[in-house]
Amino acid sequence: MPTLRVALAQFDFPVGAVAGNAARIASLIASARDQHHADLIVFPELALSGYPPEDLLLRPSFLAACESAMQELAAKVHGIVAMVGWPQSAGAVVYNAVSVLRDGGIETTYRKRELPNYAVFDERRYFEIDADGGACVVEINGIKVGVVICEDLWFAEPLAETAARGAELVVVPNASPFEHGKLARRDALLATRVAESGVALAYVNVVGGQDAVVYDGASVLADADGTIHAAARAFEDHLLVADFNAPTRRFELRAWPAEHDESKQSLAWRAIVRGTRDYCHKNHFQKVWIGLSGGIDSALVLAIAVDALGAENVTAVRLPSRYTSAQSNDLAEEQARALDVRIEVVPIAAPLRGFLDTLEQLFVGLPADTTEENLQSRCRGVILMALSNKFGGLVLTTGNKSEYAVGYATIYGDMCGGYAPIKDLYKTEVFELARWRNTQGIGNAQSWTIPPQVIERAPSAELRENQTDQDSLPPYDVLDAILERYVDAEQSRADIVAAGFDATTVDRVIRLVRISEWKRQQAAPGPKVSRRAFGRERRYPISSGWS
Repeated sequence: MPTLRVALAQFDFPVGAVAGNAARIASLIASARDQHHADLIVFPELALSGYPPEDLLLRPSFLAACESAMQELAAKVHGIVAMVGWPQSAGAVVYNAVSVLRDGGIETTYRKRELPNYAVFDERRYFEIDADGGACVVEINGIKVGVVICEDLWFAEPLAETAARGAELVVVPNASPFEHGKLARRDALLATRVAESGVALAYVNVVGGQDAVVYDGASVLADADGTIHAAARAFEDHLLVADFNAPTRRFELRAWPAEHDESKQSLAWRAIVRGTRDYCHKNHFQKVWIGLSGGIDSALVLAIAVDALGAENVTAVRLPSRYTSAQSNDLAEEQARALDVRIEVVPIAAPLRGFLDTLEQLFVGLPADTTEENLQSRCRGVILMALSNKFGGLVLTTGNKSEYAVGYATIYGDMCGGYAPIKDLYKTEVFELARWRNTQGIGNAQSWTIPPQVIERAPSAELRENQTDQDSLPPYDVLDAILERYVDAEQSRADIVAAGFDATTVDRVIRLVRISEWKRQQAAPGPKVSRRAFGRERRYPISSGWS
């Protein structure tokens, strides 16, 4: 009975780390062959260069390094077949390619046919489609195995042509970013393609954080009869192994740690934690600083940082002013103690007084307004950046998507920092995730990670007496519902009003979104978890007459 043992390399292959990626690929090939006795190992899309390499692909030296590394890899492949993704240059053009390595050489190469150019993808900026290329099918252990790459699977023709060439199994290397609901859509796509083609599918996805994008892995197998196996554990590196039975075109799992919690909160938490950890480590930061206010946003970021980097690598800083309540101070201290995080206290009264004294002659006769409020935030930003400069470590900002959307964040103030972990969470999602995290435990006697009072109290920037966020903004359930329609779903004003929202409120929110674009374009990156994250996925002009 012809069978094929397939290994899928669900690992992080950092962008630009060509030598390191090549070494990891070689090691995994040896492990798949020698420890798991695999006949075939498949790597994710552009594993050799990392995804997305962006303008590195415009550098001839980078492409030459990829070419050299691929030739060296191929020479090492014996006793197993390896399919490796890489950027293949051919004269003046570059292809998104997967090469089949066997018996010490490159047997053949498949070039991606469908190049995505939407959302976070810019592949048509860098890659060409091979007009003379077509389906790729090779024989391994008497079994015909085809390959298509990521976006190719979202179109029927590439897989249909591969099946027509006799493929019984088709492998699909991917670099598919995480977002809410993505796993269900992948499963539905695989079921559709299997039903159309009659072939089995092995879908391997890269894992890890790359700047503002997080790849979840969650590799999956689909039998030719339409059975979709449980996805591999998301956001974790694994060498996955399964046996493919050619007569039945079905898989039997061998080494396959399956995903056990596909809830929105669990996946979002792990995406943000992985994104934060990888951003810090890939940019050589071992420690982080967080301005801990006693409010929900900074409390959630502190919990994320501890899960991502360990409490010993996190320092919280209280930055109280005359408007900071005793409860805020107490809650910040309480959470830091519970999570074993070092906390420092730096009052901002003196630097604030210095700014006000300096500006007094220019401000004479003018009433206090948001200018004085923003000065408080900017004092805090300066202090956090000074600590980062003096002692090392990255400042994590604590703004959420609702705030970034409507500009309820101070540029050069609370927006100071190198990474924004909750940038793609609306305020209502911040509360949901905080409640969920408190159900997961923290590994000691404490029953919560975020103090319940932090979750229950009314949000406030505490920049003036008795201030709450709702003094300046619509209630968050209303605000976020409008923002989800306008930002994520790209609905028009008329559509939103027709859905039952107050027209005056809608107009106000849309105006705030429009005039805050300049702030967002200066914001730190943060992990994408939604369909339309601010940053590389949602790119609007700052200067625009469109409303």
